[in-house]
Amino acid sequence: MKLHKEMKLPAVGLTGFETPLTEEEQAVQHSVHRFSRDVLRPLAKELDRMTAEQVIAADSPYWRVFGEYAKLGLDPALISQFPPEIAVRLESLIAEELGWGDAGLAVSLGVAGFPMHMAQAMGNHELIDLCTGKIGCWVVTQPDKGSDVGAFYPKQEWPQGVPVNRGNLLATVGADEIVINGQSSAWVSNGAVAQVALVYMNADYGDGAYGADGLPHGIAVIVPLDLPGISRGKPLDKVGQRSLPQGEIYFDNVRVPRRFAVCAKDDYYGSLNSAWSFAGTQMSQIFTGLARAAFELALAYAHERKQGGVRLIDHQLTRYRLGDMLRRVELCRSTARRILAYARLTPQGHPWATASAKVTVTEEAMHITSEAFRLFGGCGTSREYPIEKLLRDARAALIEDGENYTITTRLGLIAHRLFEEEGWTQN
Repeated sequence: MKLHKEMKLPAVGLTGFETPLTEEEQAVQHSVHRFSRDVLRPLAKELDRMTAEQVIAADSPYWRVFGEYAKLGLDPALISQFPPEIAVRLESLIAEELGWGDAGLAVSLGVAGFPMHMAQAMGNHELIDLCTGKIGCWVVTQPDKGSDVGAFYPKQEWPQGVPVNRGNLLATVGADEIVINGQSSAWVSNGAVAQVALVYMNADYGDGAYGADGLPHGIAVIVPLDLPGISRGKPLDKVGQRSLPQGEIYFDNVRVPRRFAVCAKDDYYGSLNSAWSFAGTQMSQIFTGLARAAFELALAYAHERKQGGVRLIDHQLTRYRLGDMLRRVELCRSTARRILAYARLTPQGHPWATASAKVTVTEEAMHITSEAFRLFGGCGTSREYPIEKLLRDARAALIEDGENYTITTRLGLIAHRLFEEEGWTQN
């Protein structure tokens, strides 16, 4: 027990009721916070009012974000030098601050380095050189294969006698070359601007489309997006996260060296599991930042706006609403941090476990932004105030990286399998 001689307000920082940060953590957090405040927020406001085509035009201010972010020097190699528990918290602090600045640009910055992360994990120096200095994207969903990408257990979640969806993107795999045909979905983050892609797709190895488990064969390849046969669709015009350029990528007999593959038939689903578990953690951190931003806007407005002769903050109901928002922000942060630690430190993670945290955080973020929006009253509906943008950005996240109802259903399937196959909870 700690004994204090007097009552004081609780210790609090940028990220709420935080245990003490090291000097290094504080320095990184404040550096990213300034970047998010001075670069991301003004840039996102400008991009939000542009058309999707204007956002990716050669003279768009969007392109500034990568150079400005690079100046921070937050290379993954730097983070990995810290003990694992500190590295996890640093990763969370960085992503939350970026999400506080702007969710769309935070996602864009995060996915930009995903092909490089994979190349580094593989230890493949040729692929590392291929990805260096390039904006990346992750191609995994297709027009007819969105949530079906995560259909890993045909016996439990797929109609019997119906082949699992092969989608719209196929690689024909030869001894030395891979030929890719088809298209991605329009929801590929950075798809409209990326220079290199980490592509997960079904594959034809010449011995049938499906394995013994009923799943389609697959392959993952790092693909330079300046190869012959690659073209783009129009950038997606969206209700929210308009600063994030998403769009289709088309592949017409695109030829890639076999050595650019990061996994093949036998280890395809293990690699997809790993990639999704790694990438999906960022959504929870980013939208914790968005939820916090909405709460902070509401807190400030409640001290400015008068209603019934007094400030909003002087009404008991307003205090309840703000207290409830703050409680939910803390819930978001706790969930996001825990799943990040689980994904990075546990011996065997799973993308559905990672995605379940994304569900919790984005649902809470939606609740918080909705309450903040209502607290602003009529002003909230005006584009003069930033809360309406946060509401739109949060709404998109309920579908992004997996629709929340579908993910939650699959978490129930995991509980079912753990109970039956491993006896989980039965002791």
